[in-house]
Amino acid sequence: MSPAVHDVPSGEGIAAAVQPLRADPARSAVLLDVDGTLAPIVRHAEDAHVPEPTRVPLIAIARRYGLVACVSGRRAATARRIVSLGTITYVGNHGAEILRGGSTKVELDPEIAVWARRVRDFADGSWTDELHRLRVRTEDKDVIRAFHWRGAPDEDAAEHALRDVAKRAEAEGFVAHWGRKVLEIRPPVEINKGRGVDRLLRDAGLAAAVYVGDDRTDLDAFTGLRALVAEGLLQTALCVGVTSDETPPELTAQADLLVDGPNGVRALLEALAA
Repeated sequence: MSPAVHDVPSGEGIAAAVQPLRADPARSAVLLDVDGTLAPIVRHAEDAHVPEPTRVPLIAIARRYGLVACVSGRRAATARRIVSLGTITYVGNHGAEILRGGSTKVELDPEIAVWARRVRDFADGSWTDELHRLRVRTEDKDVIRAFHWRGAPDEDAAEHALRDVAKRAEAEGFVAHWGRKVLEIRPPVEINKGRGVDRLLRDAGLAAAVYVGDDRTDLDAFTGLRALVAEGLLQTALCVGVTSDETPPELTAQADLLVDGPNGVRALLEALAA
């Protein structure tokens, strides 16, 4: 792809960028992050949902394109609930889970699954009265445990307290991964969206793919798509960054195209569905 576009494009610019996918939708994949991409960021993660005007073009895309999937840091089943579309595939827990369209069975990466109990025991043992007082919220994602501090009365103090949790986690052999106002405790196994994208696309026989995301975790998906192009397993990859007042500079630098928030994602979906 061409170097990153640092100005948010017009509708015509978006249409031109997605033309390789629209030219052969049956052999194209549309891959989307959920929070901050399809669903606006909200104070409490459990309140997230995809607005109906965004679901309309997404439903049209699901009927036309060879593969449509949401690739989320949440559990696959939770991502499906937020999007409310059961016919597409969901890659959850940053690639550790796959929930295919129409299925109720989550496919969990076996190398990661064996760590679920140890992650849970560490996270439960790390919960303190201070974290409760600071109104840190936990999210049990089975093989990952997340600590959220968005919306806490003193976000700086909450983050400072969680840095101690992260140090202990790393000392005990876990991985401490930082996102947008969230700390995740992960197994010491490769877990990233790039791995999930590779699992989806490697044997899919597709020619083009677009990935759309807003956070550092989405950079791994960008890398995964570009690696598939380098191997000759895809002809075209489009990496789209979603901008906000919290956009990581790395995302801006590595994206082929930038769109402005979830409304910009909606415009991108409408161009794909046109």
